Amino acid sequence: MDDYCVDFGAIDGTMLATVGGKAANLGELTKAGLPVPQGFCVTTDAYRVVAEADELASTTPENARRTLLETPVPQEIRDAIVIAYRELGDGVPVAVRSSATAEDLPFASFAGQQDTFLNVVGEDAVVDAVRRCWASLWTDRAVSYRETNGIDHTTTYLAVVVQRMVQSAVSGVMFTANPVTGKRDQIVIDASPGLGEAVVSGAVNPDHFVVDGGEIVEKRLGDKRFLIRSLPGGGTEHVEAGENEEPCLADGQIHALAVLGRKVQAHYGSPQDTEWAIDADGELHLTQARPITTLFPLPDNPDGGAHVYFCFSLAQGLERPITPMGRAAFREIARSAFEIVIGDPASQSYVESGERIFFDFTKVLQSRVGREVVTRLLGVMEARSSEVLRSLFDDPRFAIRNSSATPALKRVLRLARRFSLPVTAVKALVNPEKAVRNALLMEREVLERSAALPVEQALRRCVVPMLPRLAPTALVGFAMLGLVGKVVKVRPGELQTVLRGLPNNITTEMDMAMWDLAQEIRRDPVALQQFQNGERPAALDRFLAKWGHRAVAEIDLGLPRWSDDPTHVIGVVRNFLRVEDENAAPDVVFARGAAEAEAMIETLARRAWGRGWFVRFALRRTRLLAGLREYPKYLVITLFGALRKRVSEIGAQLAADGRLDAAEDVFFLDFEEMRSLQGELRAIVAERREVYDREMRRRHIPRVLLSDGTEPEAVHHGTPAEGDLVGTPASAGTVTGIARVVMDPVGAHLEPGEILVAPSTDPGWTPLFLTAGGLVMEMGGANSHGAVVAREYGIPAVVGVREAVTRIRTGERITVDGSTGAVITIDD
Repeated sequence: MDDYCVDFGAIDGTMLATVGGKAANLGELTKAGLPVPQGFCVTTDAYRVVAEADELASTTPENARRTLLETPVPQEIRDAIVIAYRELGDGVPVAVRSSATAEDLPFASFAGQQDTFLNVVGEDAVVDAVRRCWASLWTDRAVSYRETNGIDHTTTYLAVVVQRMVQSAVSGVMFTANPVTGKRDQIVIDASPGLGEAVVSGAVNPDHFVVDGGEIVEKRLGDKRFLIRSLPGGGTEHVEAGENEEPCLADGQIHALAVLGRKVQAHYGSPQDTEWAIDADGELHLTQARPITTLFPLPDNPDGGAHVYFCFSLAQGLERPITPMGRAAFREIARSAFEIVIGDPASQSYVESGERIFFDFTKVLQSRVGREVVTRLLGVMEARSSEVLRSLFDDPRFAIRNSSATPALKRVLRLARRFSLPVTAVKALVNPEKAVRNALLMEREVLERSAALPVEQALRRCVVPMLPRLAPTALVGFAMLGLVGKVVKVRPGELQTVLRGLPNNITTEMDMAMWDLAQEIRRDPVALQQFQNGERPAALDRFLAKWGHRAVAEIDLGLPRWSDDPTHVIGVVRNFLRVEDENAAPDVVFARGAAEAEAMIETLARRAWGRGWFVRFALRRTRLLAGLREYPKYLVITLFGALRKRVSEIGAQLAADGRLDAAEDVFFLDFEEMRSLQGELRAIVAERREVYDREMRRRHIPRVLLSDGTEPEAVHHGTPAEGDLVGTPASAGTVTGIARVVMDPVGAHLEPGEILVAPSTDPGWTPLFLTAGGLVMEMGGANSHGAVVAREYGIPAVVGVREAVTRIRTGERITVDGSTGAVITIDD
């Protein structure tokens, strides 16, 4: 062998740049003594001779392919391929497959993106197949896949695997973890007669087997109506086989495959996606292995026991990863919460995985009180998570171990005494106006107190200790609403109407300030011209001076605030400037909602007869106090804004000292690293940015994750109900309109009256609600941020709708029934 061709036996996992991902894995498996058919790799050095990556990247994929197909294979490369091929045998059939440097990686499999040629026979045919593999690096799908995964075309090169064909009697794929449920100790096998291409390409309905431990727990037979087999002299053919009701694998073969799969996984130390074949003599061959890229990484589990992890990030509306600095901030907050609530600042209940925040809910589920409190709370905050957690109640691993309510009651009483919760609640009930004034004074107090503390101390002392001073006030408002529901017979949606146009809601005030900003720009020709020219009118700067500490995904301290990057604000203002109908103006809609709420109070009071005085008393307090529900988070974000400025100043100094490339890189450090007096920080930042960018491309985040990798939501589908899609009613009313699926609010365009369909929302999304006709969310419960604001604006809303953003398409007409929770597609 020479620089252009390398035998599998001489390849290992360190040679990715030379042989590509597929060949590197095959070399590793060969050296591990696993049953890999003999073969060799045509290296990237050969590709570099015939291809100039910079030039190919600058042209169209079609031209790049044509260039590679029309460029003659240099004689020295051809000779190397022929010599290596002859060493496999005289005219032996081979499979010729691509092996790109960006392929079979932990975060990108590139499965099927480049071409494979099966049963290639003869020297000329093998050389031609190699040339066609090179060209397939530039198929439209491969180019698109690289762009989606952020892989630079100019740094991607192609090697080619040439491997002896296995004339398969049966073949297929095997996952050493369940790719659907995530369960790590299940092996999933799909199999069909003939060559594995039928299964890999999805062209046939294969037999499906699941092995759990040493037991085959599932057998589902496919029709296997046709197979692919080799032709004498080269090439393949599709053969109609008719429906076959017999399994193509015997139990012994299934167990043998499972044993092989576990060996492969043990070698790599992570779950693997493998391809295999069994020949006519019953011999098992391993033809490929690569990491399973879709599995969510598991949190560290030092005790090895069964654990339930709840994704806090996702419950807060963040599908994206959280920056290292953002997670460092939450570690401090969690430490404070554990110290105050359970007396253990070193609790292991806070965990991180996949650059996201989880909480270990194992002990919660093992407590009768914990189950009841947490699932009820999540029922109004994040209904789908509550449903998933309830599905685990019968799992013996999480059986109740603590049935007594006494410890929880003592803890609640201790906290009530420490923070004077009953006194705060009574004061809010007696004098709600004063309670609101006192709450609104806390912004200055938090900022002044935090300014005198180090960043970590500010996070520990100015977040969790602050919440008990605010929470009882808002809770009194909702408690009064609930009491009215006991006193008066109410129809669906009537109590939600009382929550429309609430005063004292800081998020609503922010949205209205943004609407006022748009109207001020509209009325001022100079400001309007500046805005249309991409300049910043003074009105925008005034808005940012008050609200610039807010942001989309604002619970991440590491992300820019609106004052750092006002792109989102500008986009929302542009949407507002399109509103021409006065009746659709947000301030008019808000005032109309408030009037409807007052009218509903009178309706319910009259219906209550002699108890009408109580209904008016209770619901007036609901109107005054319930809006404060948003204020605790606002104070946290206000604190984050102030702390972010301080961290940015340290980042600027580190950049000036040459220890960071840019000031914003500081948000990829933690607090200890940020304050370190010496040492190289660039390498740390580069490594973390790479991981962060990779996690940004992750498309699925588990709501609840078990320590064995299982995602309970993947095996729990709830109770069927009528309607195309069904979720949790969040804001009463019915609307039919055009759906607009929005995955990111920054720069989103929403026409007035369109129904916003989103994966989740936080307050950064809510300005879009002002022109929306309705709201559909995958996440959230009846008391989530989106639901609260939707009610206040009087737009129908349904939340917790499974797969909403994938099953609803932009431009479809849908009906949203906010009273029943149904979302129905209207056929044209």
